[in-house]
Formats: sequence, C-alpha cells, structure tokens
Amino acid sequence: MKNSLPAVVRFAHCSFVWRPRAALIGAGLMLLALLLAVLLLGIGTLHLSPGEVLASLFGLGDNPTAERIIQRVRLPRVLTAVFVGAALGMAGSVFQSISRNALGSPDIIGFTTGAASGAIVQIILFNAGPLGTSLAAVLSGVCTAAVVFVLSLKGRTTGGYRLVLVGIGVGAMLIGLNTVLLVTGDLDQAMTAQLWLSGSLNTRTWSHVVPAAMGFVLIVPIAIYHARPLNMLEMGDDTACQLGVPVERSRLVMVMAAVGLTSIATAAAGPISFIALAAPQLARRLTGSPDIPLVSGAIMGALLLLSADLVSQRFPLNLNLPIGLTTGLLGGFYLLWLLTRSRKPIG
Repeated sequence: MKNSLPAVVRFAHCSFVWRPRAALIGAGLMLLALLLAVLLLGIGTLHLSPGEVLASLFGLGDNPTAERIIQRVRLPRVLTAVFVGAALGMAGSVFQSISRNALGSPDIIGFTTGAASGAIVQIILFNAGPLGTSLAAVLSGVCTAAVVFVLSLKGRTTGGYRLVLVGIGVGAMLIGLNTVLLVTGDLDQAMTAQLWLSGSLNTRTWSHVVPAAMGFVLIVPIAIYHARPLNMLEMGDDTACQLGVPVERSRLVMVMAAVGLTSIATAAAGPISFIALAAPQLARRLTGSPDIPLVSGAIMGALLLLSADLVSQRFPLNLNLPIGLTTGLLGGFYLLWLLTRSRKPIG
C-alpha cells in the first residue's frame, strides 16, 4: 500500500505528482485499446487472425490482399477512432471541470452541434467536399464556443451551471437551424448531410487520419500545460486567484483547447455523442485521482469509441449501425444509470 501512494517527481525545474494507481490503470486501458484495435483490424468480409494482422502491419505477411485491405481500409478507420475518441475524452474532461458538472460535455452544451452546423451549411448550400466540410466544422465549432462563452459571462466570470444552460440553449437553436437546412436542401444533399450527422467511421481514409492526428498532437501539450491551473480552478475562483492563477485567461485557453479537440473530432467522424460525457467520469472512478483526468480520459475515450465500433459491426440482425447511433444508444443507458445512481443533483 505504501508504494501506491502519490509521490512528487522533480526533473530540473519541472515537477509532477506520480500516482501509481492512475499510471497502472492508464497502462491497462492502453493495452485494452491496443487489443481492440488488433481485433477490429481483423474483422470484415475477409476475416484475419491477430497473427495475420500483426504480420500484415509489419510487412511480414504472405497475403498481399490482406495487407492492402489493412493498410488502406481498416487501419485508417481504427486510427480515426483512436484520435477522435481521445480528443473527445480529453475535451469532456476540460468541459466538465470548467462547468463543475458531470453533464458538461461538448455534445450536451452545444459545441458538437455548432460544429455540425457549419458542415451542414457547406453540404447543403455549397455542395462542398470532405475538406471544405471539415474546415467548416472546425470554424463553426470555435464560433459556437465563443458565443456560448460570451453569453455565459457574469461579472467577468464564466463556468458552472450558467455555461451548461447557455450551451444547451444555443445547441437547441442550432438543432432547429440544422433541421431547416435539411428540409430546404435537395434530396441528394439532404441525404449526404444526414449521413454525416449520423457520425460514421466508414470510408475513413488517411486524409481523415492525418488532420485528426496533427490537431490532437498540437493541442494536447497546451491542455496538459494548463492542467495544474485548471485543477486549482476547481477549488473556486477566489482561491485560485489567491494562489496566483490567472483565472479567466486559464479558463479561456482551456475552453479553446477543448473546443479545438471537439471540432477536430467532429470534422473527422461527424457528431459523436456519449464519449465526451462518459470517458472522464469512468476514468476518474477507475483511477481514483483527484486531478482532472486529461490523459486517462483521453485513453478511456479511445477505448470507448473502439468498443462502440466493435459493437456497431457486430450488432444483432446484421445491422451495421453508424458509430454515432451506437454511441447515442450507449450514452442514453449510461445517462439513465448516472441519474438513478445519484442521490443529489448532478454537478
């Protein structure tokens, strides 16, 4: 038990708290995600064993067809799921911390809907391709976050229930706008937009993986660097200010980082619900750490999305559901469980 206690590790001018339980849980989650990824790479019309998958990945296989299928079709899909799930898990951790509410995830407070609105405008009004749709989703998500952030300001501070309620209101308005756009568009464009709104990992290519990976790699260091101020903000703005934390600047930076992660994930796979809501909560319960579960939440998000992809491909009655619908179903059950387990209002 003594070895499982937290310890402060110092390296040059940097220091961090080493939590053995959190590290062990994180390593276990990463191992599970890796096993799921190998399993998913072998699932499809051409079934491959884990040994054949690993051989094809490292160029040691004797089946060129299997190697092409894995490299060009299945690997981009799996990597897209990993980066999208990790981005949503980390974004959910940030939003739940800032709002101090377990329901403060981007799909509930309107940021995912805002990103989707930009994509629908491009599809319906301009018949844009994948690149234009992705860029519009990112820009629209950032603009939606700015509007919610400004409207939730009260006395030069934001966060808490006000942020959640304003986000829900803005999200409801954007849902109405999206519905109007779908009705006014022609049939082909409306069907394309509706498929995108379902959230999907089908037909993912390296053109989806590379932007998602680059965006994730660029934003994650910013979020981790500001993790300590965000931990202090959970003690209250007054306490954090007394400890020397620039409250509003730190909050704004983390909101923009989380919005960037959400927008990148939405641009890569469409609106995906449940992951940002559940991943931080599950990660925090498993690790038992009082810190914001940025890294563990990201790993849990990737694991959850890979699991949902496996469920969607192995759904009963041979129904290959879009990943967004699968996570939506799972999220509904999780939210009901969360509400029934809580003896006090969620927050």
